[in-house]
Amino acid sequence: MNGGFIIFEPGEKIHVIIRRLFETDLRRHFIGEIVEVSESVVKVKGFVIIMNSVTNQYELKSDSQIRIVSLVDARNIINVIPREAIIEDTKYVLTHEKRLVVTDGESFTLDINEFSTTR
Repeated sequence: MNGGFIIFEPGEKIHVIIRRLFETDLRRHFIGEIVEVSESVVKVKGFVIIMNSVTNQYELKSDSQIRIVSLVDARNIINVIPREAIIEDTKYVLTHEKRLVVTDGESFTLDINEFSTTR
């Protein structure tokens, strides 16, 4: 393994925010369960989440996908979420404090503004 270490393991779940390079780039997120790992990438089965510019809301696409997520790309903000998170039930909610959070309504709430997870 060339002296590196594996930070994730199969079965863990992650929420990934892909930073935009340009203002006109789509706002894309991905949420899923890790199925394979290496030192620098993870293979994740889950769902794409895209900001709908017409409704100004994030939408979880209904078709499951497999994505390779780089652990070394500075554009990826990777948040670990609980293993018990129900990723199919993920939704984005504006709180009473006007903070955008992503939640499954049960096991996790992730503050998108702060990039921190609370249970």
